[in-house]
Amino acid sequence: MSTSISVTDLTFSYPGGLKALDGVNLQIGAGERVAMFGPNGAGKTTLVLHLNGIHMPPPGRVVVGGTPLDDTSVMDIRRRVGMVFQDPDDQLFMPTVRQDVAFGPANFGVSGDELDQRVLDALGAVEMVHAIDRAPHHLSLGERRRVAVATVLASKPEILVLDEPSSNLDPASRRELATILKGLDVTMLMVTHDLPYALELCERAVIIDAGKLVADGGTRELLGDPDMMAVHRLELPYGFDLKAV
Repeated sequence: MSTSISVTDLTFSYPGGLKALDGVNLQIGAGERVAMFGPNGAGKTTLVLHLNGIHMPPPGRVVVGGTPLDDTSVMDIRRRVGMVFQDPDDQLFMPTVRQDVAFGPANFGVSGDELDQRVLDALGAVEMVHAIDRAPHHLSLGERRRVAVATVLASKPEILVLDEPSSNLDPASRRELATILKGLDVTMLMVTHDLPYALELCERAVIIDAGKLVADGGTRELLGDPDMMAVHRLELPYGFDLKAV
């Protein structure tokens, strides 16, 4: 399996001296689906913001698909690593869904018939073609989140990074999004507190706590370790039976 993401000795501090990452090492193979767990403030968001250059990585090293992240490669890596944020309104700001989905690839130089086809293909992948000419703010939260995924897919990323994709969704929308995500042919890294959702979508999981990667293994195995779960403030929903899934 080729390596899709390689993070080596990544350390990062915010102004004022708060150390958010402390020597993180992480390898994700092409086509893998990996969940990232950890308590609030553990460094999860800071880590994923390094994967497409929103934060730059000195000291440490980030390599995406064999390309080191630096000032010369950042635009190419931003095309290859698609970020889907927790709040879809952070990504949907144009008058229509069509314009929102076209925005990313247009900025990467795609135009004309190819751009139109990219928009249709991306919306088709998330089952939202019917909303192509609607205003995003007229859509439900579940529909907006699917359109936010489409805005990223239109740039044809190799890697999809999702921040709390199931957050605040009703059960039907949650299930519909899971079905869509299962069908995507990309490497996936999903930051989530929704542990059953991670179990459904990701065979592997890592735990970040206090800026360090403290566990890496099968999702089911990590969720089945009560001592590790307790130490890192992770809890399955009340009544959830891991053995029954």
